[in-house]
Amino acid sequence: MAIDLSVPDDVQALVDRTRGFIRGHVVPLEDAHDGDIAAAGGDEFRVELQRAARDAGVFAPHAPVEYGGHGLGMSDRAPVFEEAGYSLFGPTALNIAAPDEGNVHMLAHIANPEQKQQYLAPLAHGDIRSAFAMTEPAPGAGSDPSALATRAVRAEGGWRINGSKWFITGADGAGFFIIMARTSGEPGERGGATMFLAPADTAGIRVGRHIDTLDRSMVGGHCEVFFEDLLVPESAVLGEVDRGFEYAQVRLGPARMTHVMRWLGAARRGHDVAVAQVAQREGFGSKLGDLGMIQKMVADNEIDIAATRALLTRACWELDRGEPAGNATSIAKTFAAEAIFRIVDRSMQMCGGLGVSGDLPLARLSREVRPFRIYDGPSEVHRWAIAKRTVGAAKRALRDSK
Repeated sequence: MAIDLSVPDDVQALVDRTRGFIRGHVVPLEDAHDGDIAAAGGDEFRVELQRAARDAGVFAPHAPVEYGGHGLGMSDRAPVFEEAGYSLFGPTALNIAAPDEGNVHMLAHIANPEQKQQYLAPLAHGDIRSAFAMTEPAPGAGSDPSALATRAVRAEGGWRINGSKWFITGADGAGFFIIMARTSGEPGERGGATMFLAPADTAGIRVGRHIDTLDRSMVGGHCEVFFEDLLVPESAVLGEVDRGFEYAQVRLGPARMTHVMRWLGAARRGHDVAVAQVAQREGFGSKLGDLGMIQKMVADNEIDIAATRALLTRACWELDRGEPAGNATSIAKTFAAEAIFRIVDRSMQMCGGLGVSGDLPLARLSREVRPFRIYDGPSEVHRWAIAKRTVGAAKRALRDSK
C-alpha cells in the first residue's frame, strides 16, 4: 500500500506564503532585537506582527474557520508551523506560539458555546493572550501532575480557588487563565482535577515575578501566579468537574507536536546558516564543507531533521485519526527535543567563533531550543512513560498467554 506524504495544494500555498512572510518580514526584526521579544516591544510588537501576518494571509492557520483561522488539522499544520518557526518571532506573528496555540486547540474541543464566544473568539483573533496554569512549586504538580495541590472548593455561587503556580508562560499581560485545580482527592492521587476559566482581572489572581530563564522569545515571560480566594462562577468550569486531567490530554499531546514543528523550523535555520558558512569558508587547504569532520556534522544534521519529521508525521497521523497517540507523541517529543538541540549545537560548532557570537543567530537559537528538553515533559519522564507502556503490554501478553 502506497503512503501519500504529499501536501494538499491549498496547504502548500499557505506554506509558501508563510515562508515568504517569515524570511522577508519577520527574520529581519528578530535579528534587529536578538530574538528578545520584550526588547522588541512585547505586546505592542506582537500586535504589529500579527497585523502584518493577517495582511499576508498567514494568520491563525490552526484556529477554526468560524473564528478567522484556516482550520488545519495536525498533519497539515506541520509544514506551516515549521516555516513559522524559522524565526523565533514567527509563531507569535501567526498567533501559534505557546500557550495560546494549545489553548485555542483545547477550547475548540471542550468549551461550550458561551465560553467559546467569551474566550476562544478573542484569543483566535489575537485580541488577547492567555495562560495555562498547571505547574506548581514543589511538592505540587510538575512532571507528576497527580501532585496537583491548588484546590477549588464549592462556595456560594460557584468555586473558591486557592494555590500557587509557577513557570506559567505568558502570564504577564494574559487576558485570561485556564486554571487546573484539585476538586476531589488528595495530592498524589490520580484524577480529581478540574479546569476553570477566569479573566485575568478577576479579584484573587495575582501575577508575581518573572522567573529568569534561558529563552527570550515568548511574550509575557514565565511567571509565578497566585490564586488567593479566587471566586469563580459555576459557568467557569471548562468541561466537567473532576475530568481536568483527561481534558489536559486533549491539549498536551498536540501541543507537544506543535512545539516540535516550531523548534524544527528554528533548527533548520541554524543548519542553513552553518551550511552556507562552511560552503564558503576556507581552511586547511579547502572549503570547510569539503572536510570529512564537517561533512559528518552536516550529514548528522540532515539525518536528525529527517528523523524528526518522520516521527512527527506518525504522531500527527494518529492525532488526526482521533487516537490518544500517547506513545507516538512521547517518542516524537523526546527524540525531537534532543535532536533539535544537537542540530543547533553542531551548527555552532561548524561556525567556530562566529557560532557563539552575536554575528550569527546560532547562539540565540541554542538559548531558545535547550529548554524544550524540559518544557512539556522532560525527556526522562517521557522515557519512563514509554518504557512503562511497553513493559505493561508485555506483562498483559504474558497473562493472556496462560
